[in-house]
Amino acid sequence: MAMGPRQRVTTTIHLFLAGIRRRMTLGARVAMLDGDKVLLLRHTYVPDWHFPGGGIEPGETAAEAGTREMLEETGFEATGPLALLGFYHNLNEATVRDHVAVYVCRQFKQVRQFRPNHEIAAIGWFGPDELPADVDPGTARRVAEILSAAEPAHRW
Repeated sequence: MAMGPRQRVTTTIHLFLAGIRRRMTLGARVAMLDGDKVLLLRHTYVPDWHFPGGGIEPGETAAEAGTREMLEETGFEATGPLALLGFYHNLNEATVRDHVAVYVCRQFKQVRQFRPNHEIAAIGWFGPDELPADVDPGTARRVAEILSAAEPAHRW
């Protein structure tokens, strides 16, 4: 049954207020793999190396957000499906309400050259034994889970 105008308004208000009260954030990240090499990036505003990714925008699925962020941040476009690795609770200094969907992408093409910008300082391809010393610990755990086919953890 379709919602009437009054129910649509009350539902919208309820969800808006619940969102403010809960302050939940949702994000998507993509582990791009070329053989056993993974693409990582370094932001200009947070430390460590990470997978490409960012926030899920209203009206977007997590996979759509991951695909969009991958292209925006690296210049690589997915040419095949993204496989969901897991959904993680990301505890950090800023919040205990951050949740991240992580996808694996093995099929992609470069559609533009990467250039450092105001958001992304650098990108690079790294083998499992070549991860940077300052890789984000959760990112390093995800790389190990992917390459060993281990059961993913639930916390970042």
